[in-house]
Amino acid sequence: MRTGVPTATPADHIRQGVRPHPAAGTSLGSIGTAVHLGFAVLLVASLVRYIMRHSPADNLLVLGLAAAASLLYAAVAVLARRGRPGLPWMFTLVAVWAVLVVAAPSFAWCSFALFFLCRSALAGRAAYIAAGTTAAATAAGLYRLSGGTDLAMLLGPVAVGLMLTLVYDRIQHDAEEQRRLNAEVSLAQDQLAASERRAGTMAERERVSREIHDTVTQGLASSLLLLEAADRSWPAPGAQADLRQATALLRINLSETRSLVHDLASPGIDATPLPDALCLAARQYVPGATLLVTGEPRQVPPEVRHALLRVAQSAVSNIALHADARTAAVTVGFLPDSVTLDIYDDGAGFDPSAATPPSNAGGYGLRAMRQRVEQLGGSFSVQSAPGEGTIVAAQLPVEGGR
Repeated sequence: MRTGVPTATPADHIRQGVRPHPAAGTSLGSIGTAVHLGFAVLLVASLVRYIMRHSPADNLLVLGLAAAASLLYAAVAVLARRGRPGLPWMFTLVAVWAVLVVAAPSFAWCSFALFFLCRSALAGRAAYIAAGTTAAATAAGLYRLSGGTDLAMLLGPVAVGLMLTLVYDRIQHDAEEQRRLNAEVSLAQDQLAASERRAGTMAERERVSREIHDTVTQGLASSLLLLEAADRSWPAPGAQADLRQATALLRINLSETRSLVHDLASPGIDATPLPDALCLAARQYVPGATLLVTGEPRQVPPEVRHALLRVAQSAVSNIALHADARTAAVTVGFLPDSVTLDIYDDGAGFDPSAATPPSNAGGYGLRAMRQRVEQLGGSFSVQSAPGEGTIVAAQLPVEGGR
């Protein structure tokens, strides 16, 4: 086992003039396998051709050079695939190959594979030097084969080497650009996922905040109001009635709090027709609240039902806490493609544009109601003025007129 050897990074390889082998799955990786197989086939074919055309005495040197070139080629290919430095091995291979192709031009066809290996195993200036040396040696060998009379044999390998260099550089550039784009897409996806998680967390916090406001906070506030009234008039008969109402309201509030802890639902309320459930929710805070139904009552989606109940609870609780009203009326309307809810009181009224912003002291009710309705694609409005009562109106779409 090797110890104490630092792991080389891709950047280190580039600085050393060595290119890591292309990642698995890229086009260059599959091309490399085909080129290596082609080198083996061409080497055997060239060797057979040379042996058949030359005497055994001439074969010894060429066979030795061919065997050395084969072993060096295999070593460089393995090192390149493992992403390990192979610069000395590569230049030794090029030197042996230069001698071989000059001595035996029959092996010139193998230069294509050797050129590719130079570019895939090395990087930067080292790759160009090794590839250029290969092209020059091939040109010299072919020119020698022509007896120094065919200029095309000299210029052809150089021109082909230049064209292959341009093609390889283009492929390499496109591959690197693709990797860069993939990295950017991956980063953007990670950032989008993180943003969605943050948005989901904020939305869930807002939802829990609305649920707590419309159940726990409103119920406790109304109970406190009743207990304070009972304290002021105790032991009058009216005080006992306020105390009983506060106790009943606290029991309801406790039940809703337990429901909120489990799944933010209202147990037992789904089986009740929507108008009756709205009336029950309103009379928890204003016992004398009246209900008017328009249109043909029908079932609505659970999320629409839940939103309407919470809006009714919050609006009627505000009437009990702030309006000092004699009359409170709830109207629910069933339209072909929507459900409407109006809560009216003849109390003190207020200026909606001057409503108190949310703070530790309150001010969440209207915002929570609006968020509930608009998140379901509905519309919400508040009509009020000092001394003229208040109308809270909501309209929620119902798909398919269910």
